[in-house]
Amino acid sequence: MQWVEVTGRTVEEAKEAALDQLGVDEQDAEFEVVEEPKSGLFGRLRSEARVRARVVPTAPRPKVERRERRRGGSRERRGGGGGGGGGRSSGGGNGGQGRGSGGRERSTEDESRSSGRKGQTVTTDQSEAQVDPPSLQEEAAAAKEFLEGLLGSFELSGQVGSEELDEETVEVAVTGTDLGLLIGPKGQTLTSIQELTRTVVQRKLGARSGRLLVDVAEYRKARRAALERFATGVADKVKEAGVPTALEPMNPADRKVVHDTVNAIDGVTTTSEGEEPNRRVVIMPDGQD
Repeated sequence: MQWVEVTGRTVEEAKEAALDQLGVDEQDAEFEVVEEPKSGLFGRLRSEARVRARVVPTAPRPKVERRERRRGGSRERRGGGGGGGGGRSSGGGNGGQGRGSGGRERSTEDESRSSGRKGQTVTTDQSEAQVDPPSLQEEAAAAKEFLEGLLGSFELSGQVGSEELDEETVEVAVTGTDLGLLIGPKGQTLTSIQELTRTVVQRKLGARSGRLLVDVAEYRKARRAALERFATGVADKVKEAGVPTALEPMNPADRKVVHDTVNAIDGVTTTSEGEEPNRRVVIMPDGQD
């Protein structure tokens, strides 16, 4: 995922603008503060904050077992080389153990850095000897199993399928009738189910190597189409009246749809204002601050 670079009057404002561009929640993004805002005379802003951001990459976890195997083999070779002298062999073994322990501590730190979101602790059902990261097919299978159980718990009837949208993204979709309970007002329940599914998959497989999306009754597809139509209609009215219009608060993914739709129309542009969860898109005539 490529980095985006944005500016704002404050670092937090720049971060919010970056999330709008990426279309993700803050916990799914990472930031680099390129420049802090600078004040001039009489408290005026001399230069804005500049922030780089991107979606947290889905890099696989280090192959712990393979590294441990290599360490074990190297310790055996060191021990074997000292077979001619008992004292040296014993000392070499202890030294190898010391280095191995330090290596394990470092590998634990490496895992915490590469596991994704900063500060997030994940409890897994598997041991630390996970050799390979799960494939998208394995993630989809684990997600389908959980969602099928969820359907059973709510006594709902539906089918669960999956589709790889690209090499890093898989969507697991629930289809059927009377599934509104799993969607909720404005898709809020669906958003929670998606986060819960991601957590369950990560705990079951020990890691996640791709981006997992969950949809119910094609809600996300219909929501995107409806937002595009709505944003286009509002943009036409703004062009005609020349007056900015603020929309209702939306989540980052919905705001991105609005930004992308409106910014493809000549004569209008967008910005965002407010803080989560009340952040909203403002559609305004092009060139108007």
